[in-house]
Amino acid sequence: RLQGDWSSDVCSSDLNVAKSKSKSHAKPKPKAQEVVVLVGTRKGGFILRSDLRRKTWKLEGPLFPGMQVHHFISDHREPRKVMYATANNDWFGSDIQRTQNGGKTWTGTTGGVRYEEGSGLDVKRLWHICPGRASEPGVVYCGVDPAGLFRSADGGETWSEVKGLNRHETRPKWNAGAGGMIVHTILLDPDMPKRMYVAISAAGVFRSDDNGATWIPRNKNVRTDFQPETFPEVGQCVHKLALAPGVPGLLYQQNHCGMYRSDSAGDDWTDISAGMPSRFGFPIAVHPRNPQKIWVLPLIGAEMRVVPNGSLTVYCSTNGGKNWKTQTRGLPTKNAYHTILREAMSTDTCDKAGVYFGTESGQLYHTRDEGGEWHLLAGNLPPILSVEAALL
Repeated sequence: RLQGDWSSDVCSSDLNVAKSKSKSHAKPKPKAQEVVVLVGTRKGGFILRSDLRRKTWKLEGPLFPGMQVHHFISDHREPRKVMYATANNDWFGSDIQRTQNGGKTWTGTTGGVRYEEGSGLDVKRLWHICPGRASEPGVVYCGVDPAGLFRSADGGETWSEVKGLNRHETRPKWNAGAGGMIVHTILLDPDMPKRMYVAISAAGVFRSDDNGATWIPRNKNVRTDFQPETFPEVGQCVHKLALAPGVPGLLYQQNHCGMYRSDSAGDDWTDISAGMPSRFGFPIAVHPRNPQKIWVLPLIGAEMRVVPNGSLTVYCSTNGGKNWKTQTRGLPTKNAYHTILREAMSTDTCDKAGVYFGTESGQLYHTRDEGGEWHLLAGNLPPILSVEAALL
C-alpha cells in the first residue's frame, strides 16, 4: 500500500547544493523531474518514484532479490543515470551493483572489493558507498567490514585500498560492534577539497586533510561507557556521522553513548543528548539547507534496540541540538516496537524538505513538511537497511 501527503508544495530543482557558490562557468543542472527514494533491504533493493509534488508513489523492485543491500544510492554527478548498491549474500559473497542507465541494467565489479593478499584481512561485507566530488569524475568510495576504505577511479569497476586508513597505527585498538567492525560513513568536505571523514564502529571518527593519504582520530569528549577508559583516543562506537550544510566544520553524530555536535571539523565534540529519552540510537539526518535543524530516532539502548515506550517518535532540533521536540503526528505511538538502523534515514531537497526513514519491520515513513505530519509510503517491505532520497 502506497500513499502520500496531499499538500500542494512542490520541490525546487536546484536545491541539491545547500551551500553552493555560484560559478558563471558551471554547467547548468538539468531540471529535476522526480523524487526518488532508494531503499536497501535484507531481501533486495526497491525504488519509489514520485513527481515533484510527492503526492503519489510507484514502487519498483525487488532489485538484486535475496541480497542484503546495506546501502543504495544515486551518484550526485549523474543522478538520473548512475546508481550503486552494496549487495551481500551469506553464501555467495558481496559485490557492488552498478547501473549507468537509470536502473535498466546492472553490472558488478571486475575483481570485487578485496584486501590485498598478505594483509591478513578478508572482506566480509560491503556497507557504505560514497560517490566522489564533482571534480573527480569516476571516483567512488566504499566502506567495508572488517573496517576498511576502498577507492575506485573508474566508476566502481575496479577497487584499491586506501591504506592510510586500513593500516592505521591505532587499528589494534579497533573493535567490532553488534553489526561488525565497519566503515559505515564516508563524508567529503565541500569546503576543503582534500578533507574527508569516515566513521567506524567501533573505532570512532577519523579525518584526512590530504585526500586519504593520512588519517587522524577525531574523538575528543566522546564517551565510551562500555570501556574502562571513558574518553580514549579511539574505540568510540559512532553509529552515524553527518555534515551540516553551509557552515564549515559543523558535524553531528549519533553515538552508542550519546548525541554529539562538533563546530571544529571534529577537533572536539559537545554532548547534545540532554532532553532525549536515551543516549542510544542509530540514524541522524540534517536539513539540506538549515544546518541547525536535525532529526534523530532514539532507541532504548544496546540491550533493547527498539523505540522507547512502544512509541515511534522522531526527535527534531531547530537549534543544533540545544533543545528537542517530538514529532509523532501520523506515526504509531502505541505498541510500536520498531528499530531504525544507521543508514535508514534521509532527506530530500524540496522547498519543504521531505524526511524519510525505514524500520526493521519493513515500514517506510515520509513527511513532506519537515515533520509536521508523517505518512506511510510502504508498509510491507523486507527489513529496511538503508534509505536514500534524491531529486532526479
